Amino acid sequence: MVRATRFEAAEFGGPIESRLRTLPDPRGREVIVEVSHCGVCHTDLHVHHGGYSLGGGRELRFSDRGVNPPLVLGHEIVGRVVEAGPDAGALPEGPVAVYPWVGCGTCFHCQAGEEHLCAAGRFLGIFAPGGYASHVTVPDPRYLFDIGDIDPATAALFGCSGLTCFGALKKIAHLPAEAGVMVIGAGGLGQTAIALARQTGHRNIVAVDTSAAKRDQAIALGASAALDPAEATPQALTKAAGGPVLAALDFVGSEATATLSTEALEKGGILVVIGLFGGEFRYPLPLMPIRALTVAGSYVGSLSDMAEYVAHVRKHGAPRIPVDQRPMAMAGEVLSALGRGEIAGRTVLVNGAGGEAG
Repeated sequence: MVRATRFEAAEFGGPIESRLRTLPDPRGREVIVEVSHCGVCHTDLHVHHGGYSLGGGRELRFSDRGVNPPLVLGHEIVGRVVEAGPDAGALPEGPVAVYPWVGCGTCFHCQAGEEHLCAAGRFLGIFAPGGYASHVTVPDPRYLFDIGDIDPATAALFGCSGLTCFGALKKIAHLPAEAGVMVIGAGGLGQTAIALARQTGHRNIVAVDTSAAKRDQAIALGASAALDPAEATPQALTKAAGGPVLAALDFVGSEATATLSTEALEKGGILVVIGLFGGEFRYPLPLMPIRALTVAGSYVGSLSDMAEYVAHVRKHGAPRIPVDQRPMAMAGEVLSALGRGEIAGRTVLVNGAGGEAG
């Protein structure tokens, strides 16, 4: 059995504190990964708070979906396999990135290779203990991706932010390279999406964010222009994009950003909602067919998408967004700073050298 340090919250919204736990010996195809790096994601913030706003005074509560404290957050995980069950088979010897969106394995979505859409998911860091820890149990080696010599702090972002942006961009891959693409929210995810969009051939990318610093960073990463939401009229967006805006990638996901997107899109445009800020989507239904708009939700990506993304990074390099590394023991402080909007890029928690030993 492995003695693991976990940084966990005893209740929703409670302080994140260090606890020493004993992990059972891995069974079947289970593996135990010694965590070296774990990204801090906005989803962690929502899980810690216990839910999402659905607008109109309604809320989606994680407790209603089977999430129960203590909470061990963290789903952007890199580490090394240190133990494995008797049926695990051959295992990577080097560092691995973990795909955290583990499904039930038997439902329609899982059988179709879409475990991230499983209604009975066992997602690491949400339904099962995650990477704010010295060790994490992964149900099967197929969720492990050899990262070779890729910087582990960068690879820690593969399982969520990288995969999420890659999956969202696949939904607009049919658009011509010159089509205007609006990216709303230039935080860690938005910055990743801008860099990936440039890598995949999009030429006219307009970032929208309230922060001047984030707008500057968006330009540095390849955006053609960056606007404050107060300036982002349909006319200004069309001018900044050099033509019609045919796609909006909304990494905020609020009522205000949904309104901004639908007003800015050209006929036949697509709104891809990725952010989980909360609220309701309101739009006159007759205009949906008249303008031939498409509204799509995008939730992380499949196991095959993860394989594609890792291959993409090996060929083109990872998006070079600001990554700040902090000791694992600072998990609670970092999460609070993220909630206050004080983190411009991404923060990765580190065990061992440069971090908190597990």
